[in-house]
Amino acid sequence: MTESTVGDAVSMAAPPAAHPFSFLAYARLVRLPNVFTAMADITLAALVVGALPGHALEFLLLLLASSCLYCGGMVWNDYFDLEQDSRERPFRPLPSGKISLRAAAGLGAVLLLAGVGFAVLAGLPGETFRALPAVLALLLVVAIFLYDGWLKRTPVGPVAMGVCRFLNVLLGLSVVVGGVSAGGVLLALVVGLYIVGVTWFARTEAAESSQAQLQAAAAVMLAALVLALAIPAVGKAALRGDTASPFVFAQVALGQALFPYLLVAFGFFVGLPVVSAIHKPVPQRVQAAVKRAILGLVLLDALLAASLAGTVGLLLVLLLLPAKYLGRWVYST
Repeated sequence: MTESTVGDAVSMAAPPAAHPFSFLAYARLVRLPNVFTAMADITLAALVVGALPGHALEFLLLLLASSCLYCGGMVWNDYFDLEQDSRERPFRPLPSGKISLRAAAGLGAVLLLAGVGFAVLAGLPGETFRALPAVLALLLVVAIFLYDGWLKRTPVGPVAMGVCRFLNVLLGLSVVVGGVSAGGVLLALVVGLYIVGVTWFARTEAAESSQAQLQAAAAVMLAALVLALAIPAVGKAALRGDTASPFVFAQVALGQALFPYLLVAFGFFVGLPVVSAIHKPVPQRVQAAVKRAILGLVLLDALLAASLAGTVGLLLVLLLLPAKYLGRWVYST
């Protein structure tokens, strides 16, 4: 939020007339293409701790939890941004009146509650209830509201968003008992730091951006990739001893060997539009760079999974297919 209150935003910018239900409007409100990046975080974590196929039910429940929390966060993002979007992005569902503020608040609340509920269910299978998934989901809800309602407009806004991603990876690691280890924290830190840079890069995407800020944000993204080079070193611990199988060992060894080269290729894939936007920081170039960086998180998760769980982790790239398809009609920034 800006200095204005939510009530001021509603009175100044609320649409006068209701519109009929539109699936496309709701898909845009929750940034549907981006939900696959949240799924990628959970799948990455599940592969790293060897949760599949033995903990498939818990994995699916955490996949639903993460998806609901992400979509709920996007709804509250637009709810608190109504005044600014009315000025800068009047085509979005809330300022255009395609979705009422009341309907958005109801949907956002239901999605966050559902996310916590699925996390609670994920802790039920087994001999004893595991509270860690529910605790992490609740922490995510708190982080989402802090970011959307208060921290977004402050200098620590990008860090707050990075914390949300950090917690999301930890949520995936909680799929099995003892999943959150030092190696898992490092894994979550890489993803969180990358998102800090992406969020910082996107802060003024609706107007001409500052080259200095874009350069600093790009440096943070690069720092995350450099930190990622340390990930294979924690491979054996993160895999919880699953490398005992010769086949699995060979897959992991190949993934670790390919990892540095694929990471460099990923850097160029994300970096080229970033450099273009820094050279000419107009909204079109900045938004194009942000869109690629956001969807690029799926690729980064796939590379991290390959470095720890073997080349099977590269299958995460398949999540880009529905994301790219839906991105034809639904914006992701």
